Amino acid sequence: MSYFEENLRAVLATLEECHASLIMNGDRDTAQLVSVAILELRIKLNRIEDSELKALCDAMLREIEGTSKLVQPKPQVGLRPRSPVSLKLVK
Repeated sequence: MSYFEENLRAVLATLEECHASLIMNGDRDTAQLVSVAILELRIKLNRIEDSELKALCDAMLREIEGTSKLVQPKPQVGLRPRSPVSLKLVK
């Protein structure tokens, strides 16, 4: 393992501790931002290509769309129906 990878793993461990602490203290918005940084480091460490990540997102969307077609909840009176979530790969 290279020094660079060791350093990234140490940073990742620190970020995971920070994330846990933020969750415990109820700061979910900041914890969510830290989780994005954690995800980015994991992608780098595992050498995941953009095409692989896009394929994963596409598969997840297909699964969500398939599930939502099976279970159509009744719209509640006075509330707008929720639009489907879309994931966008930002580089």
